Amino acid sequence: MSEKLNDYIILAGGCFWGVEELFRTLPGVTNTLVGYTGGDLKSPTYNDVKTGETGHAEAIKIDFDKSKTTLEKLLLFFYRMHDPTTLNQQGNDKGTQYRSAIFFRSEEQRAIAKAVISQVEESKKFNRPITTSLEPEAEFYPAEEFHQNYLQKNPQGYTCHFIRD
Repeated sequence: MSEKLNDYIILAGGCFWGVEELFRTLPGVTNTLVGYTGGDLKSPTYNDVKTGETGHAEAIKIDFDKSKTTLEKLLLFFYRMHDPTTLNQQGNDKGTQYRSAIFFRSEEQRAIAKAVISQVEESKKFNRPITTSLEPEAEFYPAEEFHQNYLQKNPQGYTCHFIRD
């Protein structure tokens, strides 16, 4: 029996438009989907989530080919494209819906995420503690079509995400 080569991870690192745009063309990433997860409301909409009262985070589901990349590489990239030291905030976006979070779906993903967080903390690239939460995967609700590939459709659209050294 062959090992499954396709996998996915759900990450939250602020406004999902910028997160998706940076992950979209990363080698090994086969698909991206923005949505909402980690909260209590069933089938939330953007108007629900933006209030900060649902517990959901703006998140991205990243499908990847394990023969071309690893979860560790994806998570290290995640820490280069957002500031994981600002609790519930990225740039001007504030609220729990903009938290830094890794939604793991297995003990293996949780262990890899913990190891990467330790590696990032030990690197001293950030001068404040990492605030990324490790949360068990919850129901993922795809965002409205308007939000999918938003920065491809609206190249001048807002983003607070960029690659850090």
